[in-house]
This record gives sequence, C-alpha cells and structure tokens, in this order.
Amino acid sequence: MLECGCNATHARRRIVLTGGPGAGKTAVLELVRSMLCRHLRVLPEAASILFGGGFPRDAGTAGRAAAQLAIFAVQRQLEALEEARDPPGLALCDRGTLDALAYWPGEPADFWRETRSSREVELARYAAVIHLRTPDAGRGYDHRNPLRTETPGEAAALDRRIASAWEGHPRRRFVESSPDFLAKIRRAVDAICLELPACCRPRLEQD
Repeated sequence: MLECGCNATHARRRIVLTGGPGAGKTAVLELVRSMLCRHLRVLPEAASILFGGGFPRDAGTAGRAAAQLAIFAVQRQLEALEEARDPPGLALCDRGTLDALAYWPGEPADFWRETRSSREVELARYAAVIHLRTPDAGRGYDHRNPLRTETPGEAAALDRRIASAWEGHPRRRFVESSPDFLAKIRRAVDAICLELPACCRPRLEQD
C-alpha cells in the first residue's frame, strides 16, 4: 500500500467502474490496486464472488432472476461493510447495484419490486460512474476470463443494456474503446484519479 502522507479526514464517497464484458475493468483495477493509498479501496465484483463460489449459472428465467437478486444483495452488503471501515475515503466499486438491472431477465418494475428499491435510490448511492465500453471483435474482445461466457455480439448488447441501466446519473463518464488498449486503460485511471481526494492525485498521476 502506498502512503500519500495526508492525515486529513476525507468525506466518504463511492464510485462505480462498470462496462460490458471484455471492456478492461480487470486491467484497470489491477493498475489502480498497485497505486492504492489508504484513502482508496476497491470493492470486489459481487457476481465474481457468487459465480466463482459455485452459485448456479442457470440459463432459465428463474435462475437468471435469482442470480441478479443475489448479486444485488451482495453488492449492497459489500458497500455497507465499506461504510463501517475507517478511515473514510473513496470506495471504488467493481460494478454497482444497477448492473444487476442490466442482466435482469424480466421487466424493470419486477426488479424494483423484488429489491424494494428504485432507480432514483440506487443512482443516488454513487458519486460518479465510469463506464468502460466493450470492444467489438475487431478491437480485441477477449474470451480468456473463464467466467465470461458471452460472444462479442452478446457482450456488445450487454454493454448497451448497462449504459441504459445507469442512464440518468448526473456524473457518468464513458471511456470508449480504441485500437490502443493501454491508452484506454490510462484514460480510465485518469478518470478515477479525478475522483480521488486532492492529496492522492499527484501520487497516482506520476506513477
């Protein structure tokens, strides 16, 4: 863990890093983790916790709905646990609660009834949303993640659904795909840097 040298107490904030399959979230988070100071913490992806632990990946409507409700609940608890930690700072979420809506197999109204929440409530949980766009097959869509089952076309469709799920957030930034993957990663890291307490930004920007 890097030490920024700041002893100030910062306001607790939560931001989301999201995007469709193969967008580069893993690479961005690995880079950010190497730059961590005590004011920035990364929350793991709820879906990876569940599916990596053996939660059934049932293709039926009931199975898909059950999975997204479980993911929503785990995401909420991850965030609640982070809120209880000290010192406060920036929590970077590997996806947020509204990602579950993008994968929901039914009507949005059913999702909100089951979760006992609303779009407005969930959008307000996050100070900013950084959306990495999924590349097409010609721009490096990657199948190497064993938990990734989508084809390039399916991944692009999910990326659009994720964008729709987060629509209306006042501080949403898209990081578009490009032939230069490292440049895309750098743009995403720069977007995260802008959300950090000022004391942490020079350390991240110069490393």
